[in-house]
Amino acid sequence: MGPSDGVFKAQVEPTAVNLSPAESFACVALVAIAADGYLSEQEGQEMTLALSRMQLFSSYSADVMHRMFDKLLAMLKQYGPGELIALAKQSLPQDLRETAFAIATDLVLSDGTVAPQEQSFLDDLYRILEIPGDMALQIVQVMNIKNRG
Repeated sequence: MGPSDGVFKAQVEPTAVNLSPAESFACVALVAIAADGYLSEQEGQEMTLALSRMQLFSSYSADVMHRMFDKLLAMLKQYGPGELIALAKQSLPQDLRETAFAIATDLVLSDGTVAPQEQSFLDDLYRILEIPGDMALQIVQVMNIKNRG
């Protein structure tokens, strides 16, 4: 992972929006699949599948997940990716930050190509989530192996 101009340049003003830990985690995944400026239905399905496998979302019905994603997508449009990630960080427990980065990396790499915007997103995300660089690199390497072929 190298330096980049970054997707999240602006400092975020504190807002009155509060997210649950699950919503915060889902925000990271949503911004990851939208990082290239395009949000496909297939990417949305991959994100839903990845999250539904997690204990954090085990009690979420398909309807609850759908409403949560609608809410987060509206927030992404309203606030933009930088502010949404900053809001998510406020409620994302420290012990889930590496997991959120791993899921985001997996979603970015799953289509076999990494657009420059996606690379910038990952470069910025591990710093914002305060993940040590060596751990972030390990996560990226493992996800590259996972997504080969």
